[in-house]
Amino acid sequence: MNALILTGVVAVTLYPFLNILARSFSSEEHIRAGDVQLWPVGFNLTTYDLVVSDGMFWRNYGNTVLYTVVGTVVSMIFTTMYAYVLSKRHLRGHGALVGIAVFTMFFSGGLIPNYILISELGLKNSVWALVLPNAISVFNLLVMRAFFENLPRELEEAAEIDGLSTYGILLRIVLPLSKAVIATMTLFYSVSYWNSWFGAFLYMDEREMMPVTVYLRNMIAGATGGASVGADTEQMMEVAANIQSVTIILTALPILLVYPFVQRYFVSGVMLGAVKG
Repeated sequence: MNALILTGVVAVTLYPFLNILARSFSSEEHIRAGDVQLWPVGFNLTTYDLVVSDGMFWRNYGNTVLYTVVGTVVSMIFTTMYAYVLSKRHLRGHGALVGIAVFTMFFSGGLIPNYILISELGLKNSVWALVLPNAISVFNLLVMRAFFENLPRELEEAAEIDGLSTYGILLRIVLPLSKAVIATMTLFYSVSYWNSWFGAFLYMDEREMMPVTVYLRNMIAGATGGASVGADTEQMMEVAANIQSVTIILTALPILLVYPFVQRYFVSGVMLGAVKG
């Protein structure tokens, strides 16, 4: 029964992705007729050719990799330090620090004040306009704090007796025991930065600085709106028919390739950070 249920869950989960993959390689007439299910019909590479032959696509793709790496590193440093502090309930001002974090989950300055702030700080058209406003996810912060709270206090006390400082305990005791939650939070942050496009849409004026998500978003808008990007009408009709499918494949593929390497940490990282006792 378990095998039957899990097979059904896998089938329901895989079908939409396989359908999207098939549509990305199918021709316009078959897509519009609803003939495409799990296998490409009228094999077509027009949209892929149009996208990958554009030098700007690869420039923006490189930007996305850079933004994801820098953003993930910065976010993990800030989140780890903040979570370690919050895990110390005896710390003076602990309640205020928790309140500050939780407050930001429900309230924000708003879109226009944030835009003015980024502009006044001179961060527009830079990687920091995308990284700093999203440096700490409160959800990830609270999960990591719970994980640190579950670590045996005796280990830290023994390290203190041996003369380790607070930073030494964090770097040499806590972090090596936290590989599962670190891998999980790294995956969460990297996926978030990889898929992010609205921040770049707001704060980036130069095409050369935009991530690939904005490039593909503009491709969708141009194709579905009938705008010309240097292709003839017939080609644009082919592009408009499957541009969304091609976009999903091109943006999801790198994350799908990375996920298997951190999968073994994923479940244990979330569960150990979320379950008390």
